[in-house]
Amino acid sequence: MIDSEQTLLAGVHDHEYGSIDANKHAAISAREEIAVVSKSLAPLVLTFFLQYLMSVISIYATGKLGPQELAAASLALCSFNITGLSVYQGMATCLDSFCSQAYGAGKHSLVGVYFQRCSLMMLALTIFPLCPIWWFSGSALKYMVPDEELAIMSQSFLRTMILGAPALLLFETGKRFLQAQHIFNAGTYVLVIAVPISFLLNWILVWHPVYGLGFIGAPLATSISYWVMCLLMLLYVVFVDGKKCWGGFDARKACQNWSLMLALALPGVIMVEAEYLAFEVLTILAASFGTLALAAQSIASNIGSLSFQLPFAVSVAVSTRVGHFVGKKDVFGARTVTRVAFVFGCVISLFNFSWIFFSKKLLVAIFTSDSEVMLIGTKVLTMVAINQLADAINVLEAGILRGQGRQKIGSNVNLVCYYIIALPLAYVLAFPMNFGLIGLWAGLIVGVAALAIAELVCVYKSKWPQIMLDSESRHDH
Repeated sequence: MIDSEQTLLAGVHDHEYGSIDANKHAAISAREEIAVVSKSLAPLVLTFFLQYLMSVISIYATGKLGPQELAAASLALCSFNITGLSVYQGMATCLDSFCSQAYGAGKHSLVGVYFQRCSLMMLALTIFPLCPIWWFSGSALKYMVPDEELAIMSQSFLRTMILGAPALLLFETGKRFLQAQHIFNAGTYVLVIAVPISFLLNWILVWHPVYGLGFIGAPLATSISYWVMCLLMLLYVVFVDGKKCWGGFDARKACQNWSLMLALALPGVIMVEAEYLAFEVLTILAASFGTLALAAQSIASNIGSLSFQLPFAVSVAVSTRVGHFVGKKDVFGARTVTRVAFVFGCVISLFNFSWIFFSKKLLVAIFTSDSEVMLIGTKVLTMVAINQLADAINVLEAGILRGQGRQKIGSNVNLVCYYIIALPLAYVLAFPMNFGLIGLWAGLIVGVAALAIAELVCVYKSKWPQIMLDSESRHDH
């Protein structure tokens, strides 16, 4: 280790999370890291999958009422995911840096303070401007859909979702609060209980012949389910695990230094929204090629969302692990987990490519029996499979950047690769060059590959001592 690193990292000592012994053989340390990250995988993947089911249940419940209700619920949930859930998840990524680094540094009380601070920031954002946006959403939605009644129904859905928004944001920040303490099972336990409750609530509030409210019962059931999730998460901390980092509510500390947290939270929102909106634009452009192409694109989007769960789960574990080592000022450990993350990225990219590519006909058949849609869908899923080769690595590298506290770099690279490279190229290939839906995906693949390469360069050139110095200056003293 160079002298500057020795000076910066003087006084480092182990905490219970476990540093890596630099005197060990590198291969042994890497195997240990693989074991640590792998242990977190199952609960994280299950957590993300179960949370994804919450929206599916609402779509299923309203779909039984009729096509108008299904369309209105789909439009409302899409709008809520873009303006609400994605914003919450993006802002909560700042805790991947703050909480995990504070925990790694042994500043356990700060983990609780950062949770409170981020939650209050997100609550303030919910009060304004998100609540007014949802309440008056019909004014904007009527320009997006030709059916004014559909826009009004979607607005009613979004207005009811306001009731559950505070609980959802607390669940998102609560997950980060516990994950920073290497508690990954909590979200799974909570959702294993909450998802069946959500299904039961939808049955009672939507379909029940006596208590059913019809269409508006679906968002009400979802909002109640969010509060159930929030309450169960609180009970887990109180009675099971996670109290170590809770020093009580401190209004003064929770309301100060917001600018430091926003410096990571806002780029985190951009990182999440940039990718999400890029795929939404792809779907909108696909509609230009007709109903069959749009149906095939819908299948591709669903398979893409499913395949995303595995690399994103690993990225959360990696982000937390990197943050701990940064907090500990353990350069060797941080470098080791970074190398391990790249190995995971390569393995997952090949795995996702393989199961999509070799089962594409079966996957399309699950969604449709239309021969024309199946033909188009099979071709598009080939492109989805190819996209996995770069996207899984990109997701893992983004997790490393979050753990380092370098969300700003990630947001800038995402904006350039998606909106200067991917979407313009997709448009040119699809329309002027007449490659159609395949052209759209080809442009996206080039952009995602550029993103993976750019983030790989950023991670490879990481100046770990400076990153650790920046982390120390970022924390409250």
